[in-house]
Amino acid sequence: MSAEARHRYRVDVEWTGNLGSGTKDYRSYRREHTIRVAGKPVLAASSDRAFHGDPARHNPEDLLLAALSSCHMLSYLHMAMLAGVVVTAYVDAAEGVMETAGNGGRFVEVVLHPVVTISAASDPVRAEAAHEAAHHACFIANSVNFPVRCEPRTVIAAI
Repeated sequence: MSAEARHRYRVDVEWTGNLGSGTKDYRSYRREHTIRVAGKPVLAASSDRAFHGDPARHNPEDLLLAALSSCHMLSYLHMAMLAGVVVTAYVDAAEGVMETAGNGGRFVEVVLHPVVTISAASDPVRAEAAHEAAHHACFIANSVNFPVRCEPRTVIAAI
């Protein structure tokens, strides 16, 4: 297999928020929609509450943040394994900042806050260094046009 490969993904999105009059005016429709990926559970989605969405549903901003956090975690687990670091637990409380102006907006920053537990026999310096390698390997972080920072904390498992 070559070092470079192309991977294709497909997502089907269907708007389900037509209340009968379509998008006649800003309040005449709901922002609900479904996200489908073949063979996977359907995601119920909407816009953020600030944009008249249903707060009980996933919104695009949450999903972007989740994608960045998940990608870093998966890249980190691989880099830690390559560095000989045994990870026994990983949690992240990722935060993102989006700014809006007029009819548009954009994320200006995401900060990941992973707390990684490693085995007592693992090297915490290597565990910390694996975050930098993971950041450079993360497909999603490499695809966005805003900074993605990582502020990790390493915990050594009790023996």
